[in-house]
Amino acid sequence: MTPVELSRTVLHAVRRAVDDGELSVTVPERAVVTEPGPGGCGDFSTTIALQLARPAGQPALRVAGILRARLAEAEGIRDVVVTGPGFLNISLDEQVDPVAGLVREIREKGTRYGYGDALAGQVVALRVPYEVRAEVVADAVVRLVGTQGGRATVEHGEPVNLRPVPAPEDPAPLGPDAARWALLHPAPHDRPRITADHLVQRESNPLFRVRYAHARVRALSRNAARLGFSAEPGPIGLVAQFGAGPFGARGHGGVRRPGVPADAAADPFGTSASAGGRSLLGTLAHADAGPLVTPVYASAGPLAPSTVSSSSSSSAGASAVADTESTTSTTGTTPTPLLTPLAAHPRVLAVAATRRAPDRLARHLVTVADAVLPLLPCVLPVGDEKPSAAHRARLALAEAAGTVLAGGLSLLGIDAPEHL
Repeated sequence: MTPVELSRTVLHAVRRAVDDGELSVTVPERAVVTEPGPGGCGDFSTTIALQLARPAGQPALRVAGILRARLAEAEGIRDVVVTGPGFLNISLDEQVDPVAGLVREIREKGTRYGYGDALAGQVVALRVPYEVRAEVVADAVVRLVGTQGGRATVEHGEPVNLRPVPAPEDPAPLGPDAARWALLHPAPHDRPRITADHLVQRESNPLFRVRYAHARVRALSRNAARLGFSAEPGPIGLVAQFGAGPFGARGHGGVRRPGVPADAAADPFGTSASAGGRSLLGTLAHADAGPLVTPVYASAGPLAPSTVSSSSSSSAGASAVADTESTTSTTGTTPTPLLTPLAAHPRVLAVAATRRAPDRLARHLVTVADAVLPLLPCVLPVGDEKPSAAHRARLALAEAAGTVLAGGLSLLGIDAPEHL
């Protein structure tokens, strides 16, 4: 059961409670499911009971109890536990692997993953002023509307219905990709920065982080092929022990280990900011050459919980992947912070299209990149280690993130490089 399918199951439980007269509310359009936070348990958690308590005129705990009874009966759900003020913590059946299910869906749909029908049959007329940022935003909105089954037209003249804050100067000197990012990444009401910062190959540059993550994933795929194995969805068998920074380099106690042939033999970014005396980008510059940190693999016995966190440092209000407490499930799959942004991609595309806000997609891509980067050092086998099912599963998960990054960049009109 993928997070999208689980979200539909939660909404179905709400609809049944409404039909049975136990809740008097309007069924929401979506139910957000994420990894359980501190104090939670199971595979996923949702705040739908807290969301519905006020309109239902009932305490959140009572709403949670009503929904719990229906969710517990749903196919694919093993247990539902209510914690805190009304959080619903959902454990899936043992044979259900949410990571593998989501990865399979992304692999099947490719860069069209997330496309929907929110605007099916609609024609969206965009009227924009003669200004470079308005033109670029309109071009991206046309693509986004297309992902939701609609069609957009662009005209000039009054009354204008798409007027982002104009660029303070000509962005052309930045080049096509950086220029588009500089105009699309800020919210429409924010003044864009047309500076050389968008060209700097450092972690402080969100565009670089997104393109770097995609290039590293592609490098991993190439080197996996050299080792004679390919991606295959399944349990990733990994307890991540990386830091909270977007490049996963805080306090990992890393040890450099022998690698396999790689595209890059040296760290080209050694001058980037460091944590603990090590370059953050340097930690992952060799991601396609084998781990530079010592990963902890899931063993046959029970594992203690491990805190996994990854955050986005986007300056435009990007959503962050919050610290989550991960526990090994009975399937052998450890929840990963990457699962939430990948599962949220269809919703982000729908919101970006309906609200004419390509900045939402841009910031979402930063979140995906920051979540996948800590995984990369643990994808390929190290030294004499033989490729295993877990390595193939991690490669499939990384490639799924790369597919989302490539598809998102394409919708923004920005190139997704194979090498960087």
